[in-house]
Amino acid sequence: MMAQMHQSADGQSCPGCEEPVESGDRFCGACGYDLSALAAPGTDRPTQALGTPVEWPTAAGTDTSGMSPPTQHPADLAESAATSAGAQAATPPSGAAPTPPPAPPAGAAGARPTPPPPPVPPAAVAGAHGAAPAAPPMPPAPPAGPQPTPPAPPSAAAPAPGYGPAVPPAAGSGGAPATGPAGASGDGAAYGGTPTGPAGPAAPGAGALPAEAPRATGTVPGPSGGGHDRAPGPVEGGAGHPAAGQDTAQVRYDTPRSEDFELAAPRPGTAVAVDPRTAQPPPAPAAAGGKLCVACRAGHVDTDGYCENCGHAQPRERDHMEQELGSVAAVSDRGLRHHRNEDAFAVSSTALPDGSPAVVAVVCDGVSSATRPDEASAAAARAANERLLAVLPLGTNPQQAMREAIVAASEAVNSLASDDPDPESGRHRNAPACTIVGAVSAGGLLIVGWVGDSRAYWVPDDRSVAPARLTEDDSWAAQMVAAGLMNEAEAYADERAHAITGWLGADAYELDPHTQAFKPDRPGVVVVCTDGLWNYAEGADDMARVVPGDAALRPLHSAQMLVGHALDGGGHDNVTVAVLPFAVPAGDPAPPVPATP
Repeated sequence: MMAQMHQSADGQSCPGCEEPVESGDRFCGACGYDLSALAAPGTDRPTQALGTPVEWPTAAGTDTSGMSPPTQHPADLAESAATSAGAQAATPPSGAAPTPPPAPPAGAAGARPTPPPPPVPPAAVAGAHGAAPAAPPMPPAPPAGPQPTPPAPPSAAAPAPGYGPAVPPAAGSGGAPATGPAGASGDGAAYGGTPTGPAGPAAPGAGALPAEAPRATGTVPGPSGGGHDRAPGPVEGGAGHPAAGQDTAQVRYDTPRSEDFELAAPRPGTAVAVDPRTAQPPPAPAAAGGKLCVACRAGHVDTDGYCENCGHAQPRERDHMEQELGSVAAVSDRGLRHHRNEDAFAVSSTALPDGSPAVVAVVCDGVSSATRPDEASAAAARAANERLLAVLPLGTNPQQAMREAIVAASEAVNSLASDDPDPESGRHRNAPACTIVGAVSAGGLLIVGWVGDSRAYWVPDDRSVAPARLTEDDSWAAQMVAAGLMNEAEAYADERAHAITGWLGADAYELDPHTQAFKPDRPGVVVVCTDGLWNYAEGADDMARVVPGDAALRPLHSAQMLVGHALDGGGHDNVTVAVLPFAVPAGDPAPPVPATP
């Protein structure tokens, strides 16, 4: 299609009003349109009809007129004068196929000839499209004077070092390696590769390089580390990439090689790296004598009880304690409101002189308004337990042994007051104090002793039999009830109900240990506890309802259940429970069976 444009030739019309205008008019007489702005008509070329054969010139080689000039080598300068004149004479006539240039003289062995110029287009094409295009410029003539002789190329029998054999083409690719007789370099030999094919006689002018032969199918052009090596056959690895095990020095790439480090694929059976964003850090091994933080599981706990890594306060050893020893077990917990556990317990067993067992359970509750209450309860429980284990095997009466144990506990607590590290400030503080309750099952008897408001309950295995509370509190509420001033409900509803009137400590009024001996006629368990439990099961019937039915068989489980009951109720105080099963000795008469109505 002809190009469309405004023209001012005769027979044309004004672009503004479509009125006819004449040649030489500068303005339209109808609308005043400026006709001088119109472009002059151009020379159009005739349009070829569809189906008309067009005769094109035969290509003699790759047209390099639009490419950057090639790199000049010494051989190019040496033979440029000899080949410039011969290139013009070797131009074939119109329509004739080009002929290869003559071989250079023997003295120019190893010289690289200059490719011949492209042929002149046929006259038919020149007539259809105007004048024939000019031939590309010839290389400049070398300067006058002797030219340096280039080094002779290596013979075909000894390939150049650093180059391996030509890579054969892949099956079915249609490519074929360049072949030729020895001495007549093929495409591979022209670029430093080893020529392939049967050996033949050397041509005149051995070492001369003819015009570059067409490249074989599948050859991937491109630089390779700055050289010009290439494989004449197809590349198995795909376009621009060598196959596995192929010599990359003979492969040319379309794009320059990347200097980035390429990671190799993991070998089968090797471990795959874990994503660091999702991987959890392994816990650091605990130092000798140290322990890990329960919060982050990475840091170590310092001597002050805080994690060196996250600063989390660590649970103290006494925050939750459990112990099971034969047929007796105890559990102590800090509770939900207090910052530390001020309760303590001790469970043990020994043998009487006749060989019968004696089982001991001691529970102490530190007075929170005193100083160092946790130390006071621990010292009292330890001293009472040691005293019982010392005197019971000697045949001491169990009730007397209990009294001696409470006195020993009191002395241990009193000693804490004299060990105050700051005696001057101790003048304005209460001395360490605690309460105590203990139970001993020995010789078919059940001995209990106490000072303060810690309690002991009897819960028979037969829940049809009424349970009982075995202790009386040393508290303000108990004194009000004993004096008849209030009933039990009114007394314990008062805010002063838990104010104790008896305790172990240097500032106690007087020590009056309470001891009682019982001889149960049926099996059951003794629940020895602090007010952290009985505040949620105060009466004996209430306590019997929360004690599991298999408490005699599973004392530790029963103690855990009782502590859980207190925590479920609010856990306002420290909770400590000891469960001591009691069995009727063999030979004792069975209890009478109540008559049914």
